[in-house]
Amino acid sequence: MIPRWDIRLALGLGLFIRLTMILYGEWQDRTSIVKYTDVDYIVFTDAAEYMTQGSSPYNRSTYRYTPILAWMLQPNITISPLFGKLLFVMFDVLCGYLIYALLMSENTGHSRSLFCASIWLFNPISIAVSSRGNAESIMSFIVLLTLKLFQQNEIVLGAASYALSVHVKIYPLTYCLALYLYYSRESQDSQQSSVMFRLQKMLWPTKENIVLVLISTVTFLLLTGLCYQKYGWDFLHETYLYHITRRDLRHNFSVYFYMLYLTSDSPYSRAVGLAAFLPQLILFALCSFKFYRDPPMSFFLNTFIFVTFNKVCTSQYFLWYLCLLPLVLPSLTMSIRKGISLIVLWLLGQGMWLLPAYLLEFEGMNTFLFVWFAGILFFLINILVIAAIIDSYKYTPWGQDVKKLD
Repeated sequence: MIPRWDIRLALGLGLFIRLTMILYGEWQDRTSIVKYTDVDYIVFTDAAEYMTQGSSPYNRSTYRYTPILAWMLQPNITISPLFGKLLFVMFDVLCGYLIYALLMSENTGHSRSLFCASIWLFNPISIAVSSRGNAESIMSFIVLLTLKLFQQNEIVLGAASYALSVHVKIYPLTYCLALYLYYSRESQDSQQSSVMFRLQKMLWPTKENIVLVLISTVTFLLLTGLCYQKYGWDFLHETYLYHITRRDLRHNFSVYFYMLYLTSDSPYSRAVGLAAFLPQLILFALCSFKFYRDPPMSFFLNTFIFVTFNKVCTSQYFLWYLCLLPLVLPSLTMSIRKGISLIVLWLLGQGMWLLPAYLLEFEGMNTFLFVWFAGILFFLINILVIAAIIDSYKYTPWGQDVKKLD
């Protein structure tokens, strides 16, 4: 029998590796032209400095996050510039614990739960992103905490946590339909009924639906209202509206980047950018109706689709769905060989993009077409991975058997 303290050992080792990478990053920043620290960390720190001075964090250009983040990072100024990195790696490790706790509650077993948690704890991408000073680990923690609360049938707290996640980042808004359907009134009897009757049953509000919508809406409006009262239009534009109309013309993994780059001066460029949301919306609805009984699966697929089809896609976005992948692994019937092949293919897709991107960014070579072709290939690889996961998925009951309010 494997001792229970193994999860503590895994958490401790995961934390040690991340702390070591922070120290390595300090050395690389001092000795190399290519900096280890993420440029966003500098933005966070500058915004936090404005806040310590009683000014708006949005005085710092390119700060496009909730002011809560800048408020949390004020010790970067008052205590140590490493405070934020330490905070981010702590949240990163706590994500590993939540993955373990979620799977253990589903009777996955200690060994398999520990293995799945270790996939996150020792994932080079999550280690690098958090130790470089990127705040995505906080977002991953909130999403996993939301799932844990709903798993325990804590609808009020789960709804509040979900609203917080949407406040911090927009993308969890893609979960709203799946969460609503999870508490729908559809019964086994209605499975044999007509499509319209089932749809009516699923969409008609239950007591749980009302509480879910009410608490999440009130919490989101309260958080947003307080931030707006303090920072006004700057907050609304930088935190939300900018990301809706955003057209990032710098090279990134998105399959749309080169098209948006070439049409940047076109009078229709904004309309083209908004039209890019249409495939996402269709796929969100389909996946929500198909997998709503299994929130980790619906969360994972909707996030994967959002990142794959988004107008802007960077490496840190991958963490949005990678933190959910360990939760769906026990529900997949895919062979180990096929799984490893897909992982290798996914990593090769990134590598083929990173080489021309490096030549463009640091060597000044005109590799735009190669970056675009590599982005298209990586897009197709992601679609292949999504299709393979759906094909090998086998539903297993999740959460409380009876989803009722106490």
